[in-house]
Amino acid sequence: MTLVDVRTPDPKRFIPGATGDWEVIVGMEVHAQVLSNSKLFSGASTEFGKPQNSNVSMVDAAMPGMLPVINEECVKQAVRTGLGLKAQINKRSLFDRKNYFYPDLPQGYQISQFKDPIVGEGKIVISLGPDRQGQFEDIEIGIERLHLEQDAGKSMHDQHATMSYVDLNRSGVALMEIVSKPDMRSSDEAKAYMTKLRSIVRYLGTCDGNMDEGSMRADVNVSVRRPGEDFGTRCEIKNVNSIRFIGQAIEYEARRQIGILEDGGTIDQETRLFDPNKGETRSMRSKEDAHDYRYFPDPDLLPLEFDDAFIKALEADLPELPDDKKERFVRELGLSIYDASVLVSEKAIADYFEAVAAGRDGKTAANWVINDLLGALNRTGKDIEQTPVSPAQLGAIIDLIKAGTISGKIAKDLFEIVLTEGGDPAEIVETRGMKQVTDTGAIEKAVDEIIAANPDQVEKVKAKPTLAAWFVGQVMKATGGKANPQAVQALVKAKLGIEE
Repeated sequence: MTLVDVRTPDPKRFIPGATGDWEVIVGMEVHAQVLSNSKLFSGASTEFGKPQNSNVSMVDAAMPGMLPVINEECVKQAVRTGLGLKAQINKRSLFDRKNYFYPDLPQGYQISQFKDPIVGEGKIVISLGPDRQGQFEDIEIGIERLHLEQDAGKSMHDQHATMSYVDLNRSGVALMEIVSKPDMRSSDEAKAYMTKLRSIVRYLGTCDGNMDEGSMRADVNVSVRRPGEDFGTRCEIKNVNSIRFIGQAIEYEARRQIGILEDGGTIDQETRLFDPNKGETRSMRSKEDAHDYRYFPDPDLLPLEFDDAFIKALEADLPELPDDKKERFVRELGLSIYDASVLVSEKAIADYFEAVAAGRDGKTAANWVINDLLGALNRTGKDIEQTPVSPAQLGAIIDLIKAGTISGKIAKDLFEIVLTEGGDPAEIVETRGMKQVTDTGAIEKAVDEIIAANPDQVEKVKAKPTLAAWFVGQVMKATGGKANPQAVQALVKAKLGIEE
């Protein structure tokens, strides 16, 4: 990988040190587990959470004479991901053996792709913001390559006092290693990149993105330099499995390297681990170079070749991706960039919103989904797939407001009832007497009573008409929020002699 600096140094991203400003350079190698029923070179299951060593074939265990056979679906998933990253799809690629010895690697090598990957250069556009002026900054992050490789097993050191065990359930599971260019200049950019990449593969259905299950994890390369100088020596932080931890690891590692350089030291190229409990990185081993792995073409696998028709068939079946969906929400539904960004962040949220917005005002639907539904789910620690309020129920609440059956305040109470108890919103309004009072006679009676009981406030309104809002609030309170707010406001102004 040839390092090319495509970014102009930006002072707002500089890190102040004791001897001047520094700039952090970040690149990432993300390992995304391919969503498939079986492994890359065997028919063993990829189901998560199965008993140890139950998803293991003879190939995965490297039994003598066992030969790998490529899984076509894994190839398709890699191509779909490449297309989603606007990347070059290589119609001919090779599998290589990456040689190293570790207890959870039965073969003594990993089948990967080195010089000829299945996917070449692409890009991801991340968006930072909004800033204090409500503006967003779009930044293009280059993708160097995407290659297929098999995962290793898992060493377990906490099962026995003196021995380590090995679980080979993950051995041979297909991974897409997505390598970025060193284009990120802050921990916020790195977190935004990982968030966007995770969103894209979830939209595509090529990886479930469940970082807590290990199906998506990042090796984070960090270096620092004086602004405008050449790239510094990088350190790789291995297997970071949380977007929040990615940010913390970069912040700590940048400060660590700056401290060493300002004290007159040098940075050793090495592999490090991030300890989330201490919030710090620690040395793991010196960083290997490619020649240390003695790559050579795997003699058991022919070159992987396909034609344009294969690519076009996959491209025709791609879903609408986050950037396209966001642009459509802004253009067709009149949403703000911020609201559209929130709604497209997860495919499930976007799908929910579109179901609510169908045939209704988009801005109203967006407000209810973002502020009320997502706010409630956040409070209860649930995600959109676990929502107790269906799109049909939320849509019915919005319809009741539009029809004038309930007021906005009653709608909030109704939403909480549906959230905690369920039920049909229209039936709940009917059976619990929550209908909005539109009878002007009843509203007028309440207005007269409030005005008669508060002569001092009436005098104040004559001097300051905006205080009429106090009377509106009192009437709404007296009617249990059921009075039509527009009717209340009109009657209050008429009774107090306030001109429109």
